[in-house]
Amino acid sequence: MSKYKNSKDSVVYSTNPDFKLWQEAKEEAGSLSASQQTLYISLERLKGGKVATIVEQFKGSEAELEKLGKELKAKCGVGGTVKDGIILLQGEQRDKAIAYLQSRGFKTKRKGG
Repeated sequence: MSKYKNSKDSVVYSTNPDFKLWQEAKEEAGSLSASQQTLYISLERLKGGKVATIVEQFKGSEAELEKLGKELKAKCGVGGTVKDGIILLQGEQRDKAIAYLQSRGFKTKRKGG
């Protein structure tokens, strides 16, 4: 999962009084409506041959991402997590995730095969 980690997480302290962390700046910018966003859905192989469905490129606050992740997990009936700006669902859930996201008004694209 380290390939999704943002390199800007390493800022510890700044002497600039107008400095804002990238997370704060992102939240202040506001979130886009569902119809203005394109979410990318892909599969990733994990340790032990397990498969996970990844939903990425969501633009919005962390709370909205958590809410969307919770709704997706409930709709697909699987476990998962939300971290580093992505939603990870256990198993091959691309079709269910795409159907649900499109019903919510999001544009979706499949990544990979």
